[in-house]
Amino acid sequence: MTGLGVALFSFFVYSVGLTEIIDNIRRFGLFGFAVILVIFFLRIVFRAAAWKLSVYEPYSLKMRDTIPAVVIGEVMSSMIPMGIIVSGTAKAVAVRRRVPLVVGLSSVATENLFYSVTTSVLLILGALTFVRTFDLDPEWALLIDLFIVAIICGVLFLFLMVLRQWHFASETCEWLYRRGILTGILDRGRMQVRLFENLVYGFYRRHPGRFLPICIFEAGFHLLGIIEVWFVLSRIAGSGATILNAFMLESVSRLISIVFKLIPFLIGVDEAGAQFVAETVGIGAGIGVTLAIIRKGRVLFWVAIGITLIVRRGLRFSGLLRPSE
Repeated sequence: MTGLGVALFSFFVYSVGLTEIIDNIRRFGLFGFAVILVIFFLRIVFRAAAWKLSVYEPYSLKMRDTIPAVVIGEVMSSMIPMGIIVSGTAKAVAVRRRVPLVVGLSSVATENLFYSVTTSVLLILGALTFVRTFDLDPEWALLIDLFIVAIICGVLFLFLMVLRQWHFASETCEWLYRRGILTGILDRGRMQVRLFENLVYGFYRRHPGRFLPICIFEAGFHLLGIIEVWFVLSRIAGSGATILNAFMLESVSRLISIVFKLIPFLIGVDEAGAQFVAETVGIGAGIGVTLAIIRKGRVLFWVAIGITLIVRRGLRFSGLLRPSE
């Protein structure tokens, strides 16, 4: 998959032209790059604040705990295939000196549920805007409509799961244990899975007053993503720098980050999505590919910061992926 991504990246750079991309990056400048680094840090702060609110008594986390852990999670999410899954484990391991691992994992899962709902809203609004605003082939329009229905069904399932407190994971573990499957692992592990689910569901029963603040932080994360895209476009796209274009590009980028997490750094596929949207909205393929490359540079910067945090804390990548606890 990584090889395919590299091939796609090379193709899009070649099709647009290296000279045009370099000129666009030069126009964007070091000042522009510094600004998007700050914007992304604010996005990290927003998700860290949402996570902090997802931990409840008798445990608690401070922002100085959650911010570095979110950065470490971003490293794992960007570098590792299917990093969107392992990043949660990495966050929990990064704060295990503050809270038990199962508490860290359950609070990450709670925050991820809110993130999933707000991301779904972004994707639905983006898809509706895309299909209603631009002239698309009927096949594309039908595919997007089906995509919208699938997301709505997924969100409804999440709401039902929480309201009915369906213990899918622990019931599955019990079923396996009773049949003598993985008994060595599940002898104690099935109790931990049950505790994990109870902690997640307990949050929704005990702290409904935190729902709105967490949703606001998650929405702020996405809003800052749109602002970041708009700022990049304002420096390289001229009249193409509109909020609508930024919204479309960010929503497609968020979808790509979910679907193609098997490819580290989303290399190639991010450029493909940005080019498709940029051509559709009429700002040019070169602008779309340049935008994706600039944002990839921002990701690499924060990955370097995250690796530094991992080294300074004495953590190991193997421990972040498979905690011994």
